[in-house]
Parts: sequence; C-alpha cells; structure tokens
Amino acid sequence: MKKIAIICGGYSSEFDISIKSANTILAHFPAEYDAFIIELTRDNWTAIYQNQRIEVNPWEMSFQFEGTAIQIDAAIIYIHGDPGENGKLQAFLEMKNIPCINSGALASEISFDKWFCNQFLRGFDVPVAKSILLLHPDEYTAKEIIDSLKLPCFVKPADSGSSYGISKVKEEKDLIPAIQKAFEEGKTVVVESFLKGTEVTCGAYRAKNGIHALPLTEIVTKNDFFDYEAKYLGESEEITPARISAEHTKKVQDLTVKVYQLLRLKSIARVDFMMVDGVPHVIEVNTTPGFSSASLVPQMIACEGNTITQFWREIMEVELK
Repeated sequence: MKKIAIICGGYSSEFDISIKSANTILAHFPAEYDAFIIELTRDNWTAIYQNQRIEVNPWEMSFQFEGTAIQIDAAIIYIHGDPGENGKLQAFLEMKNIPCINSGALASEISFDKWFCNQFLRGFDVPVAKSILLLHPDEYTAKEIIDSLKLPCFVKPADSGSSYGISKVKEEKDLIPAIQKAFEEGKTVVVESFLKGTEVTCGAYRAKNGIHALPLTEIVTKNDFFDYEAKYLGESEEITPARISAEHTKKVQDLTVKVYQLLRLKSIARVDFMMVDGVPHVIEVNTTPGFSSASLVPQMIACEGNTITQFWREIMEVELK
C-alpha cells in the first residue's frame, strides 16, 4: 500500500485547528492506503505511526519503524498557514520529487496572500472588494484610507492564513489600532472596503469528470463577521445548502470553478464570497480549508450525499495520476 503522510501543525496560530483537520481526514481515509499523521513544528517532524511517535528525517522523507525504513510515497499538506498553506512545504516536496496532493507551490503562495490573490483575480474581471495594501503601519493616515474605502472597512493580515488579526472597523479612531493588531499576525496588511450582502462559500475539487463544485454553505454569524470565534467556537450558523436562488447558486459555483482554473488549484479548495445585489464577490481563496468535524467542506460533502471516505478516494485517484 502507498504510504500517505498527512502533514499538519506548522507555525501559525491555527496549529491546533490543523491537527483536528488532519485527524478527521485520517479517520475517514480510504483503507487501501497506509495513511498516517506527521506533525510539523519549528523544532522537528514527528510521525504518528501505529500508535508510536517517531522522528522523521525530512531530507529523506522517511522514518524508521521497528527496524524498517518507511518511505513516504505521497503527502497531503494540511497545515493552515506557514509553512504549508503558503506553498513553502509544497516547493520542498516538489524538489524531493514527492507527489503532493495539494495545490502547487505557486498556486498556494498566490492564494495565501489576500492582496496578491485579489489583485490577480481582478485582472481577470473577477469581482473583489476595493483595497489598499500596507507595507508598514504608518504608510497611510486613517483619513487617507477612509477617504478611499469609506467606513466600515476590514483590516486583515495579507500574508497570514489565520483568522487572527482581522478587524471590522466602524469608526476612524479604531482604524490605526486595528492595523497595528493585524501587523502582529502578518508582515503586510490589507484594508478592504465593506461588502454588504449574503456571505456564502463553495468548495471545489478535481473529480474524474472535471472540476466539481460542491453545494454552497451560507454563513450567518452572531458576530460582526466570520472571525475565529464564529469559525471555530460555534458563534455562527452555517446553512447548507445556502438559502439563495438556483440562479445565484449557479453563478457562485461557476465562478468558483473559474477561480480554481485561473489559480491552477488542485485537490480540495474553498472560495468565500459575498453576494452583493446578485453579484458574487470573492472574499478569499482557501487551498487548505478547515476539515475538522465542525468545518464547512465536510458539511458540503454530506449535503451532496457523499462520504468523506469516498471524497478522498476520488481525490487520490485523480491527483496521483
């Protein structure tokens, strides 16, 4: 059986979420593969193989188990943030000629950076929010930003996959503190105009018959926006399928497939949208969407009548080709 490493952990604030996602995938992984977890930290790589924790040699992509060298045949990177979602680990595995069941290094890096991703998509006439990039905290005054984007607006770390550091700013006095907070999570910050509408999200993956868009999930949060607490602490209502018309559903699914193709994505990805007057605007592209039992993509899979096991079986069959 092929040895499949599900690599999780990483360096970001969403370390624990990554572990949960990886364990959900492992618990439902097709039995025809020998799948196991590798936890990655700044200090070491550790395989959890047949209930044993074993140090991994990343340069050889192997480890010793009961006197036998276990060589990794392929990897699924499920790190939310650095160094997985931003393409670093993908590039490393490509150099080692280890098949990666993920979007490639370039696609991951572009998608990961909120500023670059939206500017890239804007070039192909994909609707996105108006935005300003900040390379340092005092690059623009609060007045200059507000004159351009109006209030309310969103402040986000541009180069972070985490839900931390994001603020919805309603008053001028709160803008600079929000920018400073965002810079604590990322090296660059993006300020975006507010899009008023219905928030929906759509997963997509490469199936045997082409790129397949999953049913939509509608996000109704008790908070100002879909922040960390709303995502992971139950402070939101996630409705699948989304309560929008069949026409608008098709618009979102078609645009999801277009974004998937433009960015040259692979495996599972999720695109978040705000429906504004019937027009879907891309908020964010996730190449490593949450996959814990409470996450959105498993809800979409279930809504379609599929199982997580069959879902990953099809992805493995397609991507390993």
